[in-house]
Amino acid sequence: MLSHANRDRLLVVLVSPRNPLNIGAAARAMANFGFPRLAVVSPYSLHWREARSAVGAPTLLQNAVECASLAEAVAGCTLVAGTGTLAHRKPEQLVIPLPDLAALFLREAARGGRMALVFGPEKRGLTRDDLSFCHLLVQIPTVPEQPSMNLGQAVAVCLYDLISRANDPAKSAFDPPLPELQPDRGSNQPASSATLERLAGIVDQTMQASNYSPAEMRGANSHDLRVLLRRLALTEQDARRILGLFRRILWRIEH
Repeated sequence: MLSHANRDRLLVVLVSPRNPLNIGAAARAMANFGFPRLAVVSPYSLHWREARSAVGAPTLLQNAVECASLAEAVAGCTLVAGTGTLAHRKPEQLVIPLPDLAALFLREAARGGRMALVFGPEKRGLTRDDLSFCHLLVQIPTVPEQPSMNLGQAVAVCLYDLISRANDPAKSAFDPPLPELQPDRGSNQPASSATLERLAGIVDQTMQASNYSPAEMRGANSHDLRVLLRRLALTEQDARRILGLFRRILWRIEH
């Protein structure tokens, strides 16, 4: 099996889940495959930690982190993968089939990064705005007639496929289409989502200060900027350097 240290590098994120039983089922699936880290974003129920469906996983559920936003949940992650189907969306991110996820996870772990696997709410899945915080979209193979899955089942299928392929190199021959980086030695550490959000924020402020576009375009510009920064696959060092550059530009504009 994957080492405990590697399994600890994966964070499962549930965005706005409505049914506590689905949260419990997701926690049970995580316990089945040895993944301990769960974050729940804006759950509808106040009593979701008491889900009876979390058989064998009450401690995991009690230790789960509740977050107010997806940005907060994935702040410490260097690779964020949303999940879903292409039935009703035209994604702006790289799309990979589920069987290719293990290779990405293994490489991210090898270079010192942390990965988040994000699942949307039961009724609508991840929104376009949710996906703007993701580096890629993982497509779960289903028949066109029934593209959506139960939340707990989707978590179980993804984690089973990930761990079975990660434990069998012959099943993980996919060559990830991301820049090749060496394992973490400081300068090559991948940029965290928190750093990318700070960078997006300062670029957004600079755009506003320079009257880059009409005020009504601000939301669209912010969305496009989040998507762009994740496509660039910046290292932490490069992202911080660009951050300093835009801070200086903003200061000059304002003064």
